[in-house]
Amino acid sequence: MAKDGSTAAADGTTAGSGDIARSLELLWGAGERPSRGPKPGLTLDRIVTAAVAVADAEGLPAVSMRRLSTELGTGTMSLYRYVPGKAELLDLMLDRVLGEPLSAEPDRPAGADGTPGDWRVAIDAMAHTYLDNLRRHPWLLKINQARTVLGPSALRGLELALSALRSMGLRDPELIGVIITVNSFVEGLARTQGDAAEAVAQTGLSDEQFWDSQRPYLERAMLSGAYPMMAGMSEDTFSADFDHFEFGLQRLIAGFEALVQERTAERTADPAAEPATNRTPDPTAEPTPDLTADRT
Repeated sequence: MAKDGSTAAADGTTAGSGDIARSLELLWGAGERPSRGPKPGLTLDRIVTAAVAVADAEGLPAVSMRRLSTELGTGTMSLYRYVPGKAELLDLMLDRVLGEPLSAEPDRPAGADGTPGDWRVAIDAMAHTYLDNLRRHPWLLKINQARTVLGPSALRGLELALSALRSMGLRDPELIGVIITVNSFVEGLARTQGDAAEAVAQTGLSDEQFWDSQRPYLERAMLSGAYPMMAGMSEDTFSADFDHFEFGLQRLIAGFEALVQERTAERTADPAAEPATNRTPDPTAEPTPDLTADRT
């Protein structure tokens, strides 16, 4: 565990691993601001904004309570009056940047006439928006989000995504599967692009210089006859002009289209197979227990 309370894995990723209860209080506005100490100027919002700016410019390792105190012109101990440490701060930073697309995009998950919008367009927009967010905040790929502390932005993003995809007519676990599949695809491409940029920064070699240094060896390997498939590929096989992101995204959408058609055919043959998300609630059914209620 790092001195700031965050947990760094061997691969460089970071997980908050702080006080979950305190993070939730801060995310949902339930935390009380200390009554003592300097009142004007410093706010939790300013602290998170400064932390995101530092991470964007220099990466997560540069984010520390001492560095933020310098950026904000205040004492380090003053920051601890608002947030316990970097572990909880990471939770706030994550929810902040996840909420950026929500404020930039209009809240219109359905069509102009109130009917469900085209889920294909929704998936395309979801993927491009997430890619743009990862490019703006490359440090997001360094955070282990397997056990994210869910704040308002994360939940609202999920709510809007589910609303936009409901016209697919899939079961609830399948809808979540669509979101996970799209996000995983985007993260994979963004990580590859980020690693390439990081390699240039660390080595000082451009991609062209790196591959040119290997050219004599690769040419001999191709002429050896040991790699006939590779040797027979066209000259533009690895061209930078080919959009791998768009290619993969459209193939994903085509695959989802096949699943939607399959589910539609199943419902036509058996109307009882209609997904729970599209059924009219039964007024005589027992109410669903509130799983979020306090368990004492």
